[in-house]
Amino acid sequence: MTQLALNLKDVSKRFTWFQLNHMSFYLEEGQIMGLVGPNGAGKSTCIRLLMGLLQPDEGEINVLGYNMRTQPVLAKQQMAYVADGLGLYDKASIDWHINFVRTLVPAWDDVYARHLLKHFHLQPSQTIKNLSTGERTKVLLLLALARRPRLLVLDEPTTGLDPVARHEVMSELSDVLLDDHRSVLFSSHNTRDVEQISDQITFIDRGELVDSRDKESFIERWRRIQLDVPEHTDLPRCEGVVGIERKGKIATITTDAWSPEIASFYQSTGASIHEIQRMNLEEIFIASVFNKREQAGNKELA
Repeated sequence: MTQLALNLKDVSKRFTWFQLNHMSFYLEEGQIMGLVGPNGAGKSTCIRLLMGLLQPDEGEINVLGYNMRTQPVLAKQQMAYVADGLGLYDKASIDWHINFVRTLVPAWDDVYARHLLKHFHLQPSQTIKNLSTGERTKVLLLLALARRPRLLVLDEPTTGLDPVARHEVMSELSDVLLDDHRSVLFSSHNTRDVEQISDQITFIDRGELVDSRDKESFIERWRRIQLDVPEHTDLPRCEGVVGIERKGKIATITTDAWSPEIASFYQSTGASIHEIQRMNLEEIFIASVFNKREQAGNKELA
């Protein structure tokens, strides 16, 4: 039986101005999940719930087989967390931080920590105040990874990095994750970062689950079909189509359930296929979010 690294079951959390509503998704052990959503979507709330920093109003959360309401300490012993803004002491060196965390973490792997120093091109004697933003992020990753966690939680780790630093951090993080077998939850609003390293993708928006599945399924299911349409020809929305845009004789069909039958259906209306395009993850995310919002708006009007 496949073990789950994390499992949210119908989880809700209410605040004065925001609600996380009936959130359900899971991650199998050894997989990397990208948790994607615009700012304010609820990504950090999900992570705080998973880390045991908040308790849900409804639902159940299990991490590494432990219930986060009754067994949070056992789960946290096997987790590590990296987020933008986590505290590092400006006047202390990288080596000081390594030695400090080593005294707190029984599972600390000093050999691996020294390997990561070289891999991330960091010098132990460097003080934090003299590091770039990208180098600080690497230090946080080192301090988390050398704990050898079963679950690594990354909350917007590339926020604030310039494009070159972000590329460098993501490239080196990808290399490290390929070399080890662990579960990772990677939260970001940057779909390019998520697409680079993730096996599973979960989209959330306005506190709601939009979709959650493996990355390849997203890529295979979504298509954009460009049509040349004769004048006065209607284009009905067939099953699996989530959007139709038309400008004169040119129409664009967006589908989240691609099959050749969809192309055949529109050809039968008299339209001709100009092009069938695959969509990248950012395009899929935007289309998914707006389709979900449209469905929610239609329910409110019904």
